[in-house]
This record gives sequence, structure tokens and C-alpha cells, in this order.
Amino acid sequence: MKIGELARQAGCSVETVRYYEREGLLQAALRDQSNNYRHYDNAHVDRLMFIRRCRALDMTHEEIRVLLQARSQPDANCGTVDALIDAHLHHVQARIRELSMLEKQLYDLQSHCHANRATRDCGILRELEQAEEGENSTLAISSSGHLAGSHAH
Repeated sequence: MKIGELARQAGCSVETVRYYEREGLLQAALRDQSNNYRHYDNAHVDRLMFIRRCRALDMTHEEIRVLLQARSQPDANCGTVDALIDAHLHHVQARIRELSMLEKQLYDLQSHCHANRATRDCGILRELEQAEEGENSTLAISSSGHLAGSHAH
């Protein structure tokens, strides 16, 4: 099958397929000598679906590589897989705590809003300005940065 059909079967874009190939997560396809088109088989579909399920669980490429390696060794001990999921679960729990703190900060910030005022008198803007200046404020600036759905391990 061609790249477009693989992408359709996996529910992703052609660019996603190319990206996973560049990243080394998906094996490069054989190319037709006459037109240089990529040709994929069902093994590519299975692997791409596996990768997409892992990404849906917010796993990093490195975590996915470890799981793909384990998947390629069906008789090996699965302790590595269990340890990876355990570490990933701890990371997700930490993110949930951070997101809960972020939610509280946003509610606190929102409490400074008194509707129907000019922006020069806006309590939210004032709080954000104070946070920039390092004054006492309901906002704590985290050294971990804003969460964007990825992690560093």
C-alpha cells in the first residue's frame, strides 16, 4: 500500500507517517524503483497503530522505542515494560498535581475580576503585573514551566 492508504488506515496524516519514519519509530518503506513511491505492508499498519496508542498515552519517543524493542523480543522478561509504565504513571500523577495547582491559581486570579471596569482597574491584570514584579501575589511562578502535554524523562 502507498503512504496515503497507510495514513488512512492508521487515522493519521501522511506527514505523521513521514515524521515517525524520520524519528526511527517506523521502519522505512520499500521504494518502487520505477516511481520512488513508498510501499507499506500490514506490519507497518500494526506498528504505526501501536505508536499512535502510545502517543495517545502521552509517551515520549524514547519510551515508545523501549516498548517497541520489548515488543520485538516476545520471550524476554516484561519487567522493563512494567517499570516504564510505573514511571510514566508517576509522571502523570505529578502532572495532575501541577495542573490542580494551576487550576487553583487561575480561580484565585479570576477572583480579582470585578466586571464592568476599565482595563486600567482590572484586578486580573494587576495581579499578573505584580507577579512579574515579584511582589506578593496569588500567583506562584513555577520553575518547571507551563505544562504542554509532554515530559522530560
